[in-house]
Amino acid sequence: MINKSKIMSINSKDLISLIQLAIKEDFGELGDITSLATIESQRKAKFVISNREDITLCGNDIIDISLKYFDSELNLVKNFNDGDFIKANSIIAQGEGGARAILAIERIMLNLLQHLCGIASATRNYVDLVKHTKAIIRDTRKTLPLYRDMQKYAVKIGGGENHRFTLDEMILIKDNHIAIAGGVVQAFRVAKAKYPNKIIEIECDTLEQVKEALQTNCEEILLDNMSVEALKEAVKLNNGRMKLEASGGVNINNVKSIAETGVDYIAIGSLTHSVKASDIGLDID
Repeated sequence: MINKSKIMSINSKDLISLIQLAIKEDFGELGDITSLATIESQRKAKFVISNREDITLCGNDIIDISLKYFDSELNLVKNFNDGDFIKANSIIAQGEGGARAILAIERIMLNLLQHLCGIASATRNYVDLVKHTKAIIRDTRKTLPLYRDMQKYAVKIGGGENHRFTLDEMILIKDNHIAIAGGVVQAFRVAKAKYPNKIIEIECDTLEQVKEALQTNCEEILLDNMSVEALKEAVKLNNGRMKLEASGGVNINNVKSIAETGVDYIAIGSLTHSVKASDIGLDID
């Protein structure tokens, strides 16, 4: 189910394309007129990039690709790698280059870096809370359009795993599919007949639906918005036959008790759709 080919690194060509679009959005017609007005064209500047809180670093390539987009001769030293846990007030990177270039790209670079570090750091927090269980933290498709690969990469860097990247990667029969198809078993049968080689996961809102799903030979059952007690009962009913995924309403306060029910996966949409950006800044030295 996990598309490993997409989670090993950030594609540099895709990142450059994204930066180009961000520049078009940010610069308007004239560019950074504040820097153009106050800084001489040949002026050099030394800078440091540091984190003001503990983080798990993600998006290290963003730093040099962004900064060197305008100044290919910029000198840069990066002190950490993606996946490193970095204590607050550490110097992530430092260097020297054209002052105008540094200030022009600063906000775009930091926005991307802060967002990915926020995802990786939040994922690491969840992973640490459930590490005494077999439960695996994974993401959802609740990603920003066109940012999915980077956001899912950040989840992986934080120690989580990726669910499907695309709609054609696997079959996930949700409540609306079940309602239209006429039931859990019927939805499974037609899906299996149409795509016999695809992994099938069935979403269940109640224990009665879990019992119906157990009549199929699907690979996974998604337990949606169930209480801890209901999750425990679902684990008993399943008795190890299929992989179970808990989803809905998961937060930092209840993830441990959810993991301790015995589910195999815990899906957390907030890792990508509402994560807090990490506090990272660039300062001229």
